[in-house]
Amino acid sequence: QVQVVESGGGLVQAGGSLRLSCTASGITGSGFSFYHMGWYRQAPGKQRELVAGITRDSSTTYAESVKGRFTISRDNAKKQVYLQMNSLKPEDAAVYYCNRFRDTPLSWGQGTQVTVSS
Repeated sequence: QVQVVESGGGLVQAGGSLRLSCTASGITGSGFSFYHMGWYRQAPGKQRELVAGITRDSSTTYAESVKGRFTISRDNAKKQVYLQMNSLKPEDAAVYYCNRFRDTPLSWGQGTQVTVSS
C-alpha cells in the first residue's frame, strides 16, 4: 500500500519561510514518477484545499492565495515532493498534507502543522 509522510512544519513568524517534505513509500521502481502530486492544507473549521500541484511532467499549478510565495518541486529518485513556502502569512497556518493530484487520492497521511505568528 502506498503511503505518504509529511514533515517540515513548525512555528514561524509572519514573513518567514518553511520547507515541507513529503516522502512516499510502497511504490516500486519508477512508479512514483508517474504520479501527479499535490500539497493540500486544512485550517480549523475549513475544508481541505489544494495549495499546489505538480504533474508527472513537472508542470505546476498554485492556488491564487500562494502564487509567487510557494514553490512545489519533486525528486522522483527519492520519491519526495517539496513545498517551499516564503513570505508566510498568518492565514497560511494549517495542517499541510501531500497526496495525489488529479487522480484518486492515496490514504491521507498525518500531515504537518504550520503555525504562523503575526
